[in-house]
Amino acid sequence: MVANLIHSQEALHGEFGGVVPELAARDHLEKLPGLVDGVLKKAGQEPDGIDRIGVTRGPGLVGCLLIGVGLARGLGAAWEKPVVGVNHLWGHVYAALLGRPDLSPPLLALVVSGAHTDLVWMLEHGRFEVLGRTRDDAAGEAFDKAARMLGLGYPGGPALDRLARGGDARRQALPKPALPGLEFSFSGLKTALLYRLRDLGGEVTEQDRADLAAAFEESVVGALMEKLDQALDRRPATEVVVCGGVAANTLLRRRAGEVVGARARLTIPPLELCTDNGAMIAAAATYAPVNDLTVDPGLGW
Repeated sequence: MVANLIHSQEALHGEFGGVVPELAARDHLEKLPGLVDGVLKKAGQEPDGIDRIGVTRGPGLVGCLLIGVGLARGLGAAWEKPVVGVNHLWGHVYAALLGRPDLSPPLLALVVSGAHTDLVWMLEHGRFEVLGRTRDDAAGEAFDKAARMLGLGYPGGPALDRLARGGDARRQALPKPALPGLEFSFSGLKTALLYRLRDLGGEVTEQDRADLAAAFEESVVGALMEKLDQALDRRPATEVVVCGGVAANTLLRRRAGEVVGARARLTIPPLELCTDNGAMIAAAATYAPVNDLTVDPGLGW
């Protein structure tokens, strides 16, 4: 990785408690050209030295995708460079290669983000097989909703992580989601937290909140690690990747190391590369085929 710049929209969406699509798209339109200029300057790179341009074509918010692809098309035409449309989900897996350049498939990946919770087998570059996925809420979405119930700010995941560090999950134990096979489900856990808060009524102390945050985190991470453990038994791998925004969670990073142990080499991207970033898309673009750049908000693996 030569250079990477990240513009966060946390402050923009914070007052609304979640992402507002129109605001996100407008901010993309305003900030993307400056970010491109800034990263070229930081890298000391001229357009002539660029081989190809990578851009996310899905999944994601359609307005943001259209703006990104439109800018990439314009740069491609102006610089006379090929433009590569990249699957956002692939990008999270390829973020691991930025931290460990000798990493190569085949590998087992657990991708956990605000919108996706998937266990995938990467046979070779550009070939993914989905082994299991969530049936309802993604892990990151569950964390955000739980944080909202506990009166925390946006983004909820990091706030819940910080609160949980001062709690004891045993004092407010919550059920661990359990589905057959390698499927995930977190909607029932969210409901269990809601009922627990209702039962406590107006007697919820700060310590109760911390304990509930720890209990919720314990249940989510426990479910994720149980499926990762099962997947390793079913599909032995020498390389395991845990990635996506939720991979920044403190407990998850520690538990992943314990579950994988000596069975395989574990790679988790650095914290700044877990959440969405341009560098991971550039890494994936190295291996993605040049395509028609069709925007697909619901694009799968």
